[in-house]
Amino acid sequence: MTGEPTIPDKTKVVIFDVDGTLYHQPKLRKRMLRALLAYYALRPWRVKEVLILHHFRAEREKRSGSACSSLEDGQYAWCAQKGNYPLDKVRQVVGYWMFRFPNQYLQACLYPGISTLFDTLRNHNIKIAIYSDYKAHDKLKAMNLQADLVVSSTDPEVDRLKPDPKGLLYITGKLQVDPSECLFIGDRQELDGESAIRANMPYLIVDRKPLGKFDFYQKMAVALNSRLRVKSAL
Repeated sequence: MTGEPTIPDKTKVVIFDVDGTLYHQPKLRKRMLRALLAYYALRPWRVKEVLILHHFRAEREKRSGSACSSLEDGQYAWCAQKGNYPLDKVRQVVGYWMFRFPNQYLQACLYPGISTLFDTLRNHNIKIAIYSDYKAHDKLKAMNLQADLVVSSTDPEVDRLKPDPKGLLYITGKLQVDPSECLFIGDRQELDGESAIRANMPYLIVDRKPLGKFDFYQKMAVALNSRLRVKSAL
């Protein structure tokens, strides 16, 4: 669902995806590409590690909607089996290049207006939840953002990849709200949008404007504050 970024009146919880939703992913990827090139130019004998990163992402994408007994372990096993890599090596490379190293760049890639929107939501007593494909606590800390509940697809309570709606429904259960009282904001219709549809939850997909022209979250905060002023004047 696209269009004007507004929050329905009865919304009690806004749920955010992370990658590509809270920060500008192309900007991060450019910085990561430069870092990878600089690192492996000095270590050409280790350049095959880049294939591990490629296969890790690709195998996850191929299994959208998948469920398993331990997604946290399964995602590494899929990659190890694909490239015949040692499992410990996959964990080491992915852990460093995907889950730790990029965090230093996240604050600089943050979408304009997102911090203000988080503050505005709290001022309106609207809870904030996170539903990420990957573990997100360290990313939120790096972006200086706080949420009432942080959930990822790899949590044992979920163990499902989007667009399976289990993660969203887990959040509604934990926060004791109906899906209709939530708004899910993501960046991919085929995953975030579809998971919201399956959960019977309103949703928005962030626009794809260049970073310098991105005003999605500013508009949302302004609209929310305007609505409060109107209600106060009545």
